[in-house]
Amino acid sequence: MTQHLTESDVRGIAEYTRIGLSAEEVVTMTADLNAIIESLKPITEYDLDGVEPTFHPIGGLSNVMREDVEGTSFTQSEALENAPKQEEGCFLIPSILGEGGDR
Repeated sequence: MTQHLTESDVRGIAEYTRIGLSAEEVVTMTADLNAIIESLKPITEYDLDGVEPTFHPIGGLSNVMREDVEGTSFTQSEALENAPKQEEGCFLIPSILGEGGDR
């Protein structure tokens, strides 16, 4: 198998990404990364002359979102109609930050 990356390369990558690797892990990671790179070798054998690069896998994707149009909505009293608890025109919900009580 061809060695594309050296242990020094892997140490440099680990340092750059702030990943602590032991000496044994550097050896293992070097072998694993070289195997991954080698597994991609068949891609280089394709004749790609004249093939335009693809920038999005779906090609001519356009915005599929609808227009943001203002419409009729609930009144405040309608929105609060089924609320289990409310106070001063607002929903009253249990506190989740450990302060206790409703907020």
